[in-house]
Amino acid sequence: MKLNDEEKKQLSTAIDNMNDALDVFIELYNESEEDVSIIEFEDQTIKAIKRAVDAYGKEAVSKKINTIITEIFSFLAETKGSKS
Repeated sequence: MKLNDEEKKQLSTAIDNMNDALDVFIELYNESEEDVSIIEFEDQTIKAIKRAVDAYGKEAVSKKINTIITEIFSFLAETKGSKS
């Protein structure tokens, strides 16, 4: 393939840009972690959460679920601690 100086410069710039982008992809891959579920919800629970999200919005539902779970496990921790 024959190229003039301007075409060589453009091709070199394009290759540099591709290498930079590839470096970003490699860095993202190397920093990635496996997505492991902490808990598996039953289908019925998932449907209920989806209905709640549709009705109240994701942020409100997330806040409620987090509050409920935190309260439940703080109670369990207190109960377990008192038995020791």
